[in-house]
Amino acid sequence: MLRIGIAAIMFVALASTMAQAQYRTWTDVSGKQIKAKFVRIYNGEVVLLSGPTVHRVNWEQLSPADQKWLRNHVPKVDELLKPQANGPTAKPAQGNWLQWRGPSGKNIAPGPAVPTEWDETKNILWRIPLQGRGHSSPIIVGDHLYLTSADEQEQITGVYAFDKQTGELLWQTPVTRGGFQTDVHAKNTHATSTLASDGEKLFALFIENNQVKLVKLDLAGKILWQESVGQYMPQQYKFGYAPSPMLYQDLVLVASEYEQGWLAAFSQADGKEVWRIDRKSTSYSTPIVANINGKDQLLLSGQEKVAGFDPRTGQQRWEAPGTTMATCGTAVWEGNVVYAGGGYPHNPTQTVAVKVGDQAEVLWTSHESCYEQSLLVHDGYVYLMNDKGIFACLNGTTGEEQWRKRLGGNVSSSPLLSGDNIFIANEKGKMFVLKANPEEYEPVAQNQLGDETFATPIVSDGKLYARYADSSSGTRQEFLVCIGEK
Repeated sequence: MLRIGIAAIMFVALASTMAQAQYRTWTDVSGKQIKAKFVRIYNGEVVLLSGPTVHRVNWEQLSPADQKWLRNHVPKVDELLKPQANGPTAKPAQGNWLQWRGPSGKNIAPGPAVPTEWDETKNILWRIPLQGRGHSSPIIVGDHLYLTSADEQEQITGVYAFDKQTGELLWQTPVTRGGFQTDVHAKNTHATSTLASDGEKLFALFIENNQVKLVKLDLAGKILWQESVGQYMPQQYKFGYAPSPMLYQDLVLVASEYEQGWLAAFSQADGKEVWRIDRKSTSYSTPIVANINGKDQLLLSGQEKVAGFDPRTGQQRWEAPGTTMATCGTAVWEGNVVYAGGGYPHNPTQTVAVKVGDQAEVLWTSHESCYEQSLLVHDGYVYLMNDKGIFACLNGTTGEEQWRKRLGGNVSSSPLLSGDNIFIANEKGKMFVLKANPEEYEPVAQNQLGDETFATPIVSDGKLYARYADSSSGTRQEFLVCIGEK
């Protein structure tokens, strides 16, 4: 399929911002002035953007000239000024993608299947340029889409909100300023952690001055609290931070694994620590909670093993040997079997299946190396894209190889299942679509997302949302695209 071209993207971006003013001077009733761009009117306030800073100004505080300008340029101003009693709220759960790995925790999308083909005009519903750089996936809460990004030059991280239907930027909130780590792998960013939401609040993780910053925001972008919850100061492998926050009941689960590392849970209400255990070895995986044998289990791979913990207390319930010292992928499960992969440093048992009962039993191991990407398990079979660009299907019970096919290219994003199709992108932006068919490799389509894809796409209501970058103009620019049936 054709590349999503930079010229077409910029046209869409310009068209989407025609209704908004460029930077102009705003004056309040006291005579104070700022140069800013109008963003929107929300919840009785006028939202302005000045560089990375968001200003929220009450209508009554604006000068008569500014009020007149808004009435001339913004339709239905009086309706927009009416306060919304509860602020933005989530739709029913089927439209939400609230955290890393989605509703099921397995990267399997519920609802209608997304289109398998697109190009510069076909099935592109909207496409917008993004500020900064990041590898986090978007999440969806109701009618809004949220993600993180980082301005590496100014050393500012932030959370951004967009209209799910149009891609319009609704607000942006700077979170940390300065304190970026200087030693970060070229394939990592300062905004790699995906947001998590309970449907009413947002939770974000950033690194500032070697501290893990856990941040809670409301759905309008207001920071409710920000806590330094522990250090992240790796000495041997200075690759940067990667795990995403995960929510469980009233807790936020956070991993920070390095020589003096830890795994901990914090109260969603106030960010206070509930429990903490040592994880003193370098790894990058996100913890996730699965219900196995009727018990909620916090799963985490790395340190040459796979382990299960009580998510309420942090007490370890079981562990089994396998994977590698450092893993990035999130553990997956089906029934009472947990699957995990790794790839750094080399280990003969890089992919492992563990049966969880009264004790943990290793069912099988494989030489398949999956360092950055997570596995996909579906209907008794494991699907994976290994570090050499080979896609393979394994029997989930025996580990026997069903088939393998070289697709090519390094891969950092994880496979996604929508309908009966698997979507997997390599780092050069080539998106492969194939059937989840254990009997044979069955290709469906190939599409292009710019020339760089690291973030894993998500799905909501039959639409695919993907973050990617394009450098064809000579300058790297990130984009967010919505793909759906036209």
